[in-house]
Amino acid sequence: MSRLRRMAAPLVLAVGGGLFAAAPAAEAAPVTCDTTSTPYTYVVTYQPGTRASAVDKELAAKCGTKVAYYAEIGVAIASSRNADFQQKIGVYRAYSGGKDVASQGGAAARSLGAVRTLEDTRSVAAAGDLSAQQWDMKAIHAPEANKISQGSSSVTVGVLDSGIDATHPALRNAVSASSSAGCVSGAPDLTPASWAPTTSDHGTHVAGTIAGKDPAAGFTGIAPGVRLASVKVVNDDGYIFPESAVCGFVWAAKHGFQVTNNSYYIDPGMFFCSREPGDAAAYEAVRRAIEFSTHHGVLNVSAAGNSGFDTRTQTTDPNRPHPVDSTCGILPKAIDGVVTVSSVGYAGTKSSFSNYGSIDVTAPGGDFSQTPPDGAGPACPLSTTVFGGLYGSKCGTSMASPHAAGVAALLASKFRGAPPSFIARLLEGEADVVKCASTETECTGPAKNNSYYGHGLVNALDAVR
Repeated sequence: MSRLRRMAAPLVLAVGGGLFAAAPAAEAAPVTCDTTSTPYTYVVTYQPGTRASAVDKELAAKCGTKVAYYAEIGVAIASSRNADFQQKIGVYRAYSGGKDVASQGGAAARSLGAVRTLEDTRSVAAAGDLSAQQWDMKAIHAPEANKISQGSSSVTVGVLDSGIDATHPALRNAVSASSSAGCVSGAPDLTPASWAPTTSDHGTHVAGTIAGKDPAAGFTGIAPGVRLASVKVVNDDGYIFPESAVCGFVWAAKHGFQVTNNSYYIDPGMFFCSREPGDAAAYEAVRRAIEFSTHHGVLNVSAAGNSGFDTRTQTTDPNRPHPVDSTCGILPKAIDGVVTVSSVGYAGTKSSFSNYGSIDVTAPGGDFSQTPPDGAGPACPLSTTVFGGLYGSKCGTSMASPHAAGVAALLASKFRGAPPSFIARLLEGEADVVKCASTETECTGPAKNNSYYGHGLVNALDAVR
């Protein structure tokens, strides 16, 4: 008898001196899954390298279907209609931002809206030469830097946001369609409609600051020679859920981006706690995706946030009713290696709305109380909008972050192939020191690394010379 045939024979057990053939194992009962309820999307963690077939098998057995699987980091994106899907998988392995929002009713949406209304377009610029109104570019010496270098077309900056209007006059030569993708579902979609803006001009505004150029309007961004990739992670309701961010960071890694800009926090937090049920899965999935991108040469730059508080001392989450401690953080900026950017206004002091605490650098994001003189532009930085190829102003740390990303792109252009940590050190080292003023009583730390301004105001000129 062959070894295979012996293994296939019924098991014989000796019990009390007698021999009994064990009954064949009963087949598992068929799984009955919900087929009518609202489906929600989850991030599900596995050991990195787990086979896709094993993932498919588990998800099917627990009433889920695979949307995407990122084997390198062991993160699956799954959809399920079952209310108990998270419990079936394990509350520390699965999380759904969409289901979390639905369970909170309108509370999360109201809280989110209050924070993000700040970044609505405040004004639309009249036709004419806009260069005199770009006070934000002057503050970081971008016009002088552009005379030396406008960045390299071999450098790609991923704008993880609400999509970029690639038809805008200042952006149509910068956006790389082949590097762009829609990531809202958690799986990359390459169709142009998937990465185009629908309900928000936020990503278009961010993109113009980084690499816009429109000589007819007198508008120039920080690094107009680099390429932009539109990676859409914001859904039509304005949410950025963990699965979208995971898709975005992995896409950046696999497509050779040198820099990403992340002017958002992952919903429906603000804070995700690495040791809490549900939160733990979201935190771990995003952490793995970011570390994967960093390992593949991507420097990720992130906005500090617009709540005006010290992120190190928060004890409650303003968006969700749960306590916050040192194991919690605002994603993506809480992850090691991400450059966190605070905001300053026209006067060069911290914007009233800007979060502070763990800050790497600062950049212009505007402030309604720091009003420029006549002719110098609005209090909020001007950039590209989706309103018929025009330009508008927005305030927020979302506007500060792309200034830092643009300078990082200039550095990446100068030092081709340099690791993200090297570019980050240069970005910090060449920033202009901004000390805590005597009136800024909550600003702590030394001049070269304090809680309001980090290592200082980014400097585009120093990046290129």
